[in-house]
Amino acid sequence: MGKPSSRPDSSSKADKKFDKKVQFYAKVRDTVASLTAKKDITKKKKLRSRQKKLKAYDLSALSEFLPELKAPRANDFKLNCKSRQQLILKEGNQLSAVLEHPAFQADPLAAIHQHLQNTQPALDEKPKKKKNQNGGRKKKSKKSKALSSQQSMDI
Repeated sequence: MGKPSSRPDSSSKADKKFDKKVQFYAKVRDTVASLTAKKDITKKKKLRSRQKKLKAYDLSALSEFLPELKAPRANDFKLNCKSRQQLILKEGNQLSAVLEHPAFQADPLAAIHQHLQNTQPALDEKPKKKKNQNGGRKKKSKKSKALSSQQSMDI
């Protein structure tokens, strides 16, 4: 009679075990759902911040105030295999000519500087405003207005 009484206990143990598994899986499912919800929220926040950053760098509104520039000639030049080879030969010859130049061999940096001064357009520098001897500050007149007007009348 001991065995028949143990069967109901084993079935109840199995039921308890099964209930525990069901509860565990329910907790896991709830946790996964909450984590995905949090992940979605953070993704939305990241997207919003990215969009704000992109809006901050959007300078298309300024384009109407800028003058139109002519398209550079480099866009017209198509670089295919043949033109690439020609360009390599041309630049190679130019490099060897520069390296053999006596001014470059004497002082490379000075030669490059001189070349840039000769080839680059001159910058229009605006004349600087003259500063007073006291660093650009105006002296406060200690004389009263009445005295200065009398002196001007005397002169």
